[in-house]
This record gives sequence, structure tokens and C-alpha cells, in this order.
Amino acid sequence: MTREVERTEDGRYVVVDGRRWRTADPALPDAVRERLLHHLGVARSAVRTSAGDDAAVAAARARVQLAKTGLGERGTAWWEQSDDERRDRWESALRALDG
Repeated sequence: MTREVERTEDGRYVVVDGRRWRTADPALPDAVRERLLHHLGVARSAVRTSAGDDAAVAAARARVQLAKTGLGERGTAWWEQSDDERRDRWESALRALDG
């Protein structure tokens, strides 16, 4: 079942169950978005499967944070960054996640 997603007028947030969540940076190239979403999915899975291993859970959560920052959903708001800062944000995240 696919849920209808409400967006704010400025397009910066989606609203789910009355709560606002920052959207991903619309300037992300499709290939970059796909790579970051892949890393995010793998990291979220690792959080779930690492229960009981505090170090593994912490490492997986750090990877979730990196992926979400790369997507522009965390950290400095993407609309407050220059094009170069935005590109640097996602390239830095991918370097860290790929490495």
C-alpha cells in the first residue's frame, strides 16, 4: 500500500502523520541519489540486525547519519547551501560511505 505524501508549499518538507520531515536535495543527480539510498538501506538493515552488539549498532547508525546528510535530509539545510557546498556534501558522504 502506497501512502499519499503531503508536501509543504515550498517543497522543502514532506508531512507524514502530522510531522514534517526534510526532503532530499532536489539537485542530487539520479545516480548519486540511488547510491545514497542504497547505503541508507544497508545501514538501516545493519541497525536492525546488530541488536546486542553496541559497537555494530553505533557504526550502523553513523552510516545512516552519513547517508541522510548526503541526501540533504540532515545537517545544514540544502536550501541554505551554495551549489558547490551541496555538491561537496554529497560527494563527501559518498567518499566516506564507499571507503
